[in-house]
Amino acid sequence: MAFEGVIIVTGAARGIGFALARDLSADGWPIAMVDLSLDVLEKARGDLPAEADVRCYAANVADWDQVQAAVKAIQADYPVVHGLVNNAGITKDGLLVRMSPESWQAVLDVNLTGTFFFTRSVAPIMMRQRMGRIVSISSVIGLIGNAGQANYAASKAGIVAMTKSVARELGGRGVTCNTVAPGFIETDMTASLPEQVRADMLQRIPLKRMGQVEDLSGAVRFLLSPDATYITGQTLVVDGGMVM
Repeated sequence: MAFEGVIIVTGAARGIGFALARDLSADGWPIAMVDLSLDVLEKARGDLPAEADVRCYAANVADWDQVQAAVKAIQADYPVVHGLVNNAGITKDGLLVRMSPESWQAVLDVNLTGTFFFTRSVAPIMMRQRMGRIVSISSVIGLIGNAGQANYAASKAGIVAMTKSVARELGGRGVTCNTVAPGFIETDMTASLPEQVRADMLQRIPLKRMGQVEDLSGAVRFLLSPDATYITGQTLVVDGGMVM
């Protein structure tokens, strides 16, 4: 089944973003993959079926001009923008007393301001359409905090709060805005953690396993689907029960 409106996925060249682009395109959605490097994006695109309707657009989500240019290019290719998945994010961990102002600002710029820039850029399009789905990837760290991640926690908590405000502003135009907050998801980054750290993580998870990218993908796909038409301003926690 093919769908008309495109879904924009930021941070789509690797990891969770790539998995989301892959799974959504497999569902039949046209996908606009966005990341810093067009070369890296094109390489990632090569790992998807040739027949998939997927195009690549380079932009730094923390650069307002680049974001606007990317959205303009996407809309030229796909007049209808069905959804936006704000996935791009970085970490620069460190204890508060050792965290540099540059590390603080860099994480806020990409994770929170980048989410604002893309949401701000697609909102007028969706409002004119009187339809749209915005899903932003937060984290359980934004709900409970974590030592050594004051910048990351602040950025992810900000996404949750911003989502609620945007949901109130855009709801009357048929646009929903929700957040997905993953827990410990099995990725290349978590796979490299020491065994004791992984064991400690599992002790905190009632389901006793790390989340899979498919677990997160399923939640995002649901919020983008017609089944979620009456859901907005919510945070769907995908963490195996770690945060209750």
